[in-house]
Amino acid sequence: MLTVDFKKLGIKPGSRILDAGCGTGRHLCEAFRSQGVDVVGIDLNWEDLRNARYILYSLDSGGNCLRVISRADVTRLPFKEGVFDAVICSEVLEHIPDNQSAIAELVRVLKPGKDLVVSVPRFLPERICWAISESYHNEAGGHIRIYKKQELRRLLESAGTRCWSIRYKHALHAPYWWLKCLVGPKNEGSRLVKWYKGFLERDIIKGSALARALDKMLMPFMAKSVVFYLKKGF
Repeated sequence: MLTVDFKKLGIKPGSRILDAGCGTGRHLCEAFRSQGVDVVGIDLNWEDLRNARYILYSLDSGGNCLRVISRADVTRLPFKEGVFDAVICSEVLEHIPDNQSAIAELVRVLKPGKDLVVSVPRFLPERICWAISESYHNEAGGHIRIYKKQELRRLLESAGTRCWSIRYKHALHAPYWWLKCLVGPKNEGSRLVKWYKGFLERDIIKGSALARALDKMLMPFMAKSVVFYLKKGF
């Protein structure tokens, strides 16, 4: 499931991309597979990093493209200033207490005039999750804040970026998380949740005209994520 649209970015073969908070590597793999670029992923979760490394290194590079997976903190990135042609930070900032330091670091390591893409849970669908279940956001490593769109835009732009596009993603995924919150976020036995998860997975793998139509229709109202496309500098 991709949140970032790489077609919107001016990425050329040989570019270097950072995915800060890469998780299991969904965006890293897409960038590496389709763009022919050097990719660097960082995260704090060892299990996610192992999975990301396994998947990423199983892909054919089609050349001598660089692949790096490393454990690092987004608030203290171990890179020099201005070394990346694009920086992605998807569904990460809502977890980080010091989000301003994280944003400053994302901008610092990006080259001037290049693209930063940040996504977070959208306010209303996320607020519904919090209202349904306290354990959803109180567990260790969970979501510690809910962003309003303009609030996060101001934070990102005050760090030295200019927002040039805002998009919404994953409308059909919001009900899945509402169902999860209703039965308990850790409850894996709910038949309804299992059925809906299977529906989403089939759509991701095979694609469905009905699912695409529903997703497009519902996107303005209940998209799970809001995505900011920004450029460093003014």
